[in-house]
Amino acid sequence: MKVFEKNSNIFKLLSEAVSEGIIVVNEKQKIVEANGSANAMFGYEPGELVGKHLNTLIPAQYHQAHKKHIETFMHNSGKRQMGHGRDLFGIKKNGTQFPVEAGLNPFEIYGNKLVMALVTDISERKENERSYKIKSEALQSTTNGIIITDARQKDNPIIYFNPAFQELTGYNEEEILNQNCRFLQADDRDQKSVALMRKAVREGKSCHVVLRNYRKDGSLFWNDLHITPIKDANGTVSHYIGIQLDVTKRKEAEEELNHWFQIFDESLNEIYVFDAHSLKFINVNYGAQKNIGYTLEELKKMTPLDIKPNFTEASFREAIKPLTNNEVEKLQFETTHTRKDGTSYPVEVHLQLSTIGDREMLVAIILDITERKEYTEELEKKVKERTLQLTEALNKEKELNDLKTKFLSLVSHEFKTPLSGILTSTTLAGRYIHTEQQEKREKHYNTIKNKVKYLNNILNDFLSVERLESGKVNYKFNNFPISKVINEVIYDANMLLKNGQRINYPANIDDIFIDFDEKILELILTNLTSNAIKYSPEDTTIDINVVKKEKELYIEVKDQGMGIPAEEQKHIFNRYFRAENALLNQGTGIGLNIVKSHLENLGGEISFVSAENEGSTFTIKFPV
Repeated sequence: MKVFEKNSNIFKLLSEAVSEGIIVVNEKQKIVEANGSANAMFGYEPGELVGKHLNTLIPAQYHQAHKKHIETFMHNSGKRQMGHGRDLFGIKKNGTQFPVEAGLNPFEIYGNKLVMALVTDISERKENERSYKIKSEALQSTTNGIIITDARQKDNPIIYFNPAFQELTGYNEEEILNQNCRFLQADDRDQKSVALMRKAVREGKSCHVVLRNYRKDGSLFWNDLHITPIKDANGTVSHYIGIQLDVTKRKEAEEELNHWFQIFDESLNEIYVFDAHSLKFINVNYGAQKNIGYTLEELKKMTPLDIKPNFTEASFREAIKPLTNNEVEKLQFETTHTRKDGTSYPVEVHLQLSTIGDREMLVAIILDITERKEYTEELEKKVKERTLQLTEALNKEKELNDLKTKFLSLVSHEFKTPLSGILTSTTLAGRYIHTEQQEKREKHYNTIKNKVKYLNNILNDFLSVERLESGKVNYKFNNFPISKVINEVIYDANMLLKNGQRINYPANIDDIFIDFDEKILELILTNLTSNAIKYSPEDTTIDINVVKKEKELYIEVKDQGMGIPAEEQKHIFNRYFRAENALLNQGTGIGLNIVKSHLENLGGEISFVSAENEGSTFTIKFPV
């Protein structure tokens, strides 16, 4: 149209600035102009639509109806939506139909009536609506209970639920909407699955839990719940979708199955289940695994032939043939089983056929009949054991008698010698009555005191042995400097030194404090120091060294004495034992035994190195 052509540049300038398709037709429905969006929408090149009839863009099945609508529109012209209330479709150049919306705008130029149609491709919107409708219908019709909560509101309330959720829980709409879904837990909120669910919600994560829920009537149901967060464009969780399934029957079936499986697994009898055709083990209870020594994984790769050495495959199949042929309901026979460690034991086998689906299985209940088969042998064994025990008891009694004799001899000797010394010194001291003889009297008084102290130490050792054996020792821990105990031990030891003997005091111990039983430590060090003095000759040195390492203290007492013969060193801590080269020295042979017992009770240790005629080094170690 020439009149429109004069204004085509203005039309193009304006129409290309909009995203909708613009098509202008005259009264004869001829297309006089189309913008780029319209050409692209319908699949035409620029200018290709001009001059074509409008029906080119309308599917053929709508031509007749469209003609009537256009005639009516031309007579009652006015701006309006095309096909209001009806679905409209366009057709592309390649024949593809698609839904559209069109707005009609009639106008007139130089006496010529024209209509401008604004066309929008609504394919995506229609697809979204269809998808939404399908999903909505699916939500409404699914048997799973579904709820949606609003995470942006306080307490995350329910804003949607489907009919299945209402049917599952028994609550009405007023009782569900705007409520937090915790009402389903009633008072049963101390559940591990509830804690997991709350944690997932706090962290904005998905979760899958099975928890106990309660209907409106108070009845329990097990809820298999999937929770999924929905995030907005900013990545913030805006909603949660909860999909719920009543799995009460499944849980009850699982519990019943677990109950029967527990009975199966905890049975003290051996129970084997194996395939009737391949003979492969399918399941074996714990009692059988424990007795046979194989794990379930190992047994599943085995057959009964692997544990029944008296059978070949042919003989075993022949033995179970009456059962697999349904000639009998149960088989019973005796055989031998071989454990993983190679040991064998006699068994009584009770075998039955069972079927699950199309699969035939054999169930074997095994009784260990070792006692029944070997009763006489066991009785003889017990008699032999009792005889051996009696012999051992008699030997023990003889040993105790020998020990008692040795002990009495030891006590007699150890008490007799100092008592004789006391008697002699008392007699001699009584002869020195003059003042100028005071020095001689003092000498005998000191002898008496030393002998009494020695007797007192022996008695203390015997009492210590009695308390250690009866468990009556009460240790008292306190914090003290190690120097305090060592000073007291060395002070007392100086009174025992032989001519020319001396004790080297340990260095750098003033800052060492320990938590220990002070009296027991003094007893231990006194014993070791006294032994060092007793078994060392005159003019020798005794070294005491102290080293603290992390949480342990090491104390070493080293002498230059007679040493301990190598062949007797293993007995040195035995009660009443004395080495052959020490028999001429006074002693009871219980001191080191007492030291070792106390140290072990307190978590410590004692060790030594010794060489005959070179000396000994005793080292104690204990936690501080």
